[in-house]
Amino acid sequence: MSNKLITELIKLRHHINQHIKKISKTRYLQRSKPFNFLLSVTVGVIVTSIGITTDWATTETPTLTYKTSLTNNTIGSENLLVQNNIETPTLTYKTSWIGNTIGSGNLRVQNNIEAMYVAPDGTVYTNSHWDEAGMEAAIYKDGKVIGAIGDTHGWSRGGGKAVTVNSKYIYIAMTQGSKGKTNEDYPAEGTTWHCVRRYDLSGKPAPFPEGRGWDKSMLITSTKNEVAGLATMGNELYVSDFAASRIRVYDTDTMKELRSFTVANPGAITIDPQKNLWIIQSKNGSKPAKVLHYSQSGKQLPQQIADIVEPTAIAINHQGKLLVAENGPRQQMLVYDITDQPTQVGSFGSKGGIYAGIPGEVRDLKLYGLTGVGTDASGNIYINSNGFNKSGTDLRKFSPSGKLIWRSLGLIFVDNADADPKTDGVDVFTKQEHYLMDYSQAAGKQWTYKAYTLNPFKYPQDPRLHTSPDGTFVRRIQGKPFLFLTDMYSSFLQIYRFNPATDGKVAIPAGMFVGTNGEDKPFIKGNWPPHQPEQGEWIWGDRNGNGKFEKNEYDRSKDYPHLGGWWVDSKGDVWKALRTQDGIRHYPLQGIDAKGNPIYSYSSMEKQTTPDIFNDLRRIEYFPETDTMYLSGFTVDRPAFGDDSGVVGSEIARFDNWSQGNRTPRWRIVIPYDTTGKREVSTAAMSVAGDYVFAVTVKTAEVYVYNAKTGAQVQQLKPGPEVGSESGWIDIPYGIRAFRRSNGEYLVFVEENWKGKVIMYRLAK
Repeated sequence: MSNKLITELIKLRHHINQHIKKISKTRYLQRSKPFNFLLSVTVGVIVTSIGITTDWATTETPTLTYKTSLTNNTIGSENLLVQNNIETPTLTYKTSWIGNTIGSGNLRVQNNIEAMYVAPDGTVYTNSHWDEAGMEAAIYKDGKVIGAIGDTHGWSRGGGKAVTVNSKYIYIAMTQGSKGKTNEDYPAEGTTWHCVRRYDLSGKPAPFPEGRGWDKSMLITSTKNEVAGLATMGNELYVSDFAASRIRVYDTDTMKELRSFTVANPGAITIDPQKNLWIIQSKNGSKPAKVLHYSQSGKQLPQQIADIVEPTAIAINHQGKLLVAENGPRQQMLVYDITDQPTQVGSFGSKGGIYAGIPGEVRDLKLYGLTGVGTDASGNIYINSNGFNKSGTDLRKFSPSGKLIWRSLGLIFVDNADADPKTDGVDVFTKQEHYLMDYSQAAGKQWTYKAYTLNPFKYPQDPRLHTSPDGTFVRRIQGKPFLFLTDMYSSFLQIYRFNPATDGKVAIPAGMFVGTNGEDKPFIKGNWPPHQPEQGEWIWGDRNGNGKFEKNEYDRSKDYPHLGGWWVDSKGDVWKALRTQDGIRHYPLQGIDAKGNPIYSYSSMEKQTTPDIFNDLRRIEYFPETDTMYLSGFTVDRPAFGDDSGVVGSEIARFDNWSQGNRTPRWRIVIPYDTTGKREVSTAAMSVAGDYVFAVTVKTAEVYVYNAKTGAQVQQLKPGPEVGSESGWIDIPYGIRAFRRSNGEYLVFVEENWKGKVIMYRLAK
């Protein structure tokens, strides 16, 4: 149908609608159900007969409509149809989520808890350096988030790793950076204030006469290092000034300094019933950590605890005993009688934490990455596990006998999920977590936290401890499960294997590709990984199966072109898209070695030429079963606005018979891309599954669904009411991952790190 005819039909529809509105304004006709029924049928017949359709994307009920458009473009001499048309929708969908106990609203479980204080009534106050939605510090009660400690985000502001509370105020550690506002109270350029900030018990800033900052609620304690510990007793506030190796004491009401005394490397503080201080002395080089004992006047007392590996939190329980979070291999809360020389009289949690029994398997009493301990007046126990390298919040309350009462999870930050193809999506993985799914349950209730797959004690060189991966590929290669991870900048591709007999649920480091490097220096700065080549790119393979990077385990190359994206196909072959004309690299799987590691090499790498429609290739997905290649990037006809390195490009194209040398696209889709440079509707990520191509936009987080056979748009998906009809920006190049189940249902996972979860769309024909 020609564009001219479509234009006339649209005008006709507009005129019909205007007449209908005029007719229907009479009171009689508005009340007349027979008339309205006949009018609806008549309009439906007219609209259908002229071929103008309205598309509906539904959650429980249809709420979204989309206009139809069709563009017939001539590209070069191909006279190729560029698909912008919309089919009648064939999919309905519902929105769900995984990884956060609370799926919507401002009061949801925060990304991390790095410090906590438990009040006698069981209210839990928390603090952390960063939360994407601005809830660095929060208030929990009875398993719910009941409040946020406000104004800790933005304007170069952040939280910290200490918090305490008295009968009038909340005190948190925080940082305030410069903003160049000379007319307001901000630090000078290049200076950061490390502060204690005071709040009332509802979480609103509580200023004081000599307070600093825009609202006069900040007490500057240092410009060199953050506050490492806080505690109150009577009208005195005790602050660990780590940089100065001092404990500073302030009046809780006036916030004036009363005195200070020396403690080397002071950390968390608690105060016993005798009004003496117990202070964690942090590890310093070869000197191990300790727990020291001081009077309130600053005199060091002879008692101390030295037989501990990594104390991270400390508290006094309702019986006056000292609780210490041991974040070393024991992964327990240790209990000490401190009436005389400290004597360990108990412990809480399974010895070895999450690595006890079946390593990695989540159980009520298996802890991991402890950052907070405490009890209430009734003896209930509160413990937060933060994982390792800030994996996420796992806050639990136990009865005095050790029975789990409630648990609040906030496990997701800059992450996405993928489904295990062998279990038909029943097992879902993110970069560190394994979830078991029950799709018969209500939205947000389908997931159960099954396993934590990172073991820093057995595999301290695990790349997840030293980098920030986010995009997850789950693959079955020769029937065996593998996990592949990449990052926000497509810098690398990490490979993990599983061996339940030796490592339970833990993912074992097995290999790693790094990207490309245009300079003659190591690709990764610093001391990790050991033995990395001094220049060029490399592939690491764990030949002896010990999970360590060793000198004889690197394959080297000087293939320097700029990286666009990664892909792992169903056979286990690795593909790399480069932003050059010879910009496709294919690494065929060379087998699986005796230790279970997949084998790749530069000697077997194939260089393939980018189809000439692209001048900047960004993403690649190849399906060997059908010999079909999907590529995205910027094209000769629709070039990039500047470099714009974080997006998919301006078009997606499908190529059939790829291995036979075909480079003529079956279709080309023009995808959302903002040429103003603001990236308001630019496309962040793409994923192909079954009969559909899915693409998600950066700022609006809308999912565009295209027919994989024709390239025609089927519909758009938006977050439904189940997640508050909202989403943050898509920050990562693999922020969408689609999977088709055996019953024809599609699972579409979308990154949503703003509110700390992965959104999951469920689409059924």
